[in-house]
Amino acid sequence: MKINSLIFFIIIFILNTGNCISQKIQKRKMELIKDPLTPSKAAFYSAIIPGLGQIYTKNTWKVPFVYAAIGSAVYSYSFNKKEYYKYRNIYKRRISGYNDDEYTELIPQNDKILQGMEFHQRNRDLSFIFIIGTYLLNILEANVSAHLMQFNVNSDLSIKPKIDYEPLNQSTAVGFVFKIKI
Repeated sequence: MKINSLIFFIIIFILNTGNCISQKIQKRKMELIKDPLTPSKAAFYSAIIPGLGQIYTKNTWKVPFVYAAIGSAVYSYSFNKKEYYKYRNIYKRRISGYNDDEYTELIPQNDKILQGMEFHQRNRDLSFIFIIGTYLLNILEANVSAHLMQFNVNSDLSIKPKIDYEPLNQSTAVGFVFKIKI
């Protein structure tokens, strides 16, 4: 009997603690919603450290996506940069008359080495554009998310399809009714 009451009190304590934490988060969100500078602060924080604006607006679940996007673009950039320099050095050595590189058997033509070098150069440049793009999208997403927090979404908004019958004209009219209660 004592064990059951102890378990009961532990469960009640955990639920109340979770409720207090939830109330603190709701209070913090209400402060963010009322502050008109929240979107600009979120964008500024994301510009300084990617993902910090999402943490500021309590959208921490978005941070792994921000770092995955930026990280994959950085990885692609570094890989293609390394491959570009490897192909470039092989091409330079072949022009100088050395044929002792790792691709001598696999790629005997110099023009194929040049094509590989241009391929990795193009992918390196595109990866750099993706790094900048994902960084800017991170800032934009933090700003828009903070703006949408301040948008009033009320449960009194509704859309209902309506079909009216006109007895004088003997016709049917189809339309939508928008209800907004302020």
